[in-house]
Amino acid sequence: MSDEEDAAPAVKRTRIFYGSLEEKERERLSSEMVSSVAAGGDAVKAGVEAGNINISSGETLEMEERVSERQQEALAEFERRRRARQITVSTDDAEVKAGLRALGEPITLFGEGPADRRERLRSVLSVVGPDALKKSRKDEERAKRSQDECQQTWYHEGSASLKDARLWLAKYSLPRAMRRLEAARSQRDVAEATRTIRQQELHKSLRNLNNFCSQIGDDRPISFCHFSPDSKMLATASWSGLCKLWSVPDCNLIRTLRGHNTNVGAVVFRPQVGLSLDQSDVSLASCAADGSVKLWNLESDEPVADIEGHSERVSRVSWHPSGRFLGTTCYDNSWRLWDLEVQEEILHQEGHSKGVHDLHFHPDGSLAATGGLDAFGRVWDLRTGRCVVFLEGHLKEIYSLHFSPNGSANQSRAKNGASITWQQEVVITPARFGSCETGNVCTQSLPTRTCCRLSASNPQMVTSC
Repeated sequence: MSDEEDAAPAVKRTRIFYGSLEEKERERLSSEMVSSVAAGGDAVKAGVEAGNINISSGETLEMEERVSERQQEALAEFERRRRARQITVSTDDAEVKAGLRALGEPITLFGEGPADRRERLRSVLSVVGPDALKKSRKDEERAKRSQDECQQTWYHEGSASLKDARLWLAKYSLPRAMRRLEAARSQRDVAEATRTIRQQELHKSLRNLNNFCSQIGDDRPISFCHFSPDSKMLATASWSGLCKLWSVPDCNLIRTLRGHNTNVGAVVFRPQVGLSLDQSDVSLASCAADGSVKLWNLESDEPVADIEGHSERVSRVSWHPSGRFLGTTCYDNSWRLWDLEVQEEILHQEGHSKGVHDLHFHPDGSLAATGGLDAFGRVWDLRTGRCVVFLEGHLKEIYSLHFSPNGSANQSRAKNGASITWQQEVVITPARFGSCETGNVCTQSLPTRTCCRLSASNPQMVTSC
């Protein structure tokens, strides 16, 4: 070993400072801070220039908000699980599926068992609330109840004028019904042989019908014709929009009624025309395909009044036996009753599922029969507003429906040519058309030509061919 290595190590001498070290320490800390900031600034600048550090436009992210949001989500999940444990779910798998279906969820998933399905329902209810299933069931019951109510017959409060009209109709029809029943009872007391002889004589007169005369009514098809109550005039309606009055039996043109601009569906005389009405009184009513209804007298060829309110085609008009009321059928699936004394519509009756084509009043004035494009007929009680008889038997649209003069039966005719006579009894049964017991048969068909013919027998008959 050398002498230097054997020598003792030098002892570090401590420095002794006199006075306070505060000033020295401040200088040292400030110098270190400046050097570190300068070094850090240089490093940041170098990183920015190299593209390793992206400096935004001053947007900052608050860490406390992120933490609070995660805490709220966790608390909400714990609360949902707590609610799920408190919800009671049925163990019946069918009820569980029904509940999922009511909530709009799939009733089953691939590989899902009944227990998993119950847990899924419990999880859904914990989110939407346990009352959601009850609410959906109530909505379903309410919808089903409303659908059932739509399929039921319903009534609404009518006007005071309708009430007065119903009372008037009851007072008008009841005495006439009594007289009709008395006549039927007296007819029942007639011997069977006498009734048979009368029926044979009637059939014989019907077989002897022949053409008395023929007349060209218009240059377009004749859609309707009607005799006046005194049998001295005949009214015809045409697709040309014209209505014409003809004398009976010579078939001379009396007057042409001009007022419609389109196909005229019907023209009918008022029941008292030629008997108790003046020439200036309302004597006829007509309807057209544009929904117009017009009233006429026997003095002018222009209408005296218009009845407005129909939005679609009006196919038929019919006078009540009293002459006070006018009925109209419309293709808006309804028929209407107009009171000419108060000059307003007192009844807008629905009931058919398609357009109503024909309407006819009972001779007593108590009932109204309607036939529509839905192939069904209905008999309405004008005194109560109820549909008392539902006529079901036709396969095609009903274009004509009439009561017999004695009021014991009514007859309907459909598009396929089938005619059914309905007996007005306790049990309504259809009988295929042959001839009524009284021999009073009324037929009507769609026009194909423009010729009207009168029969020379009594009663007279008009046919369009």
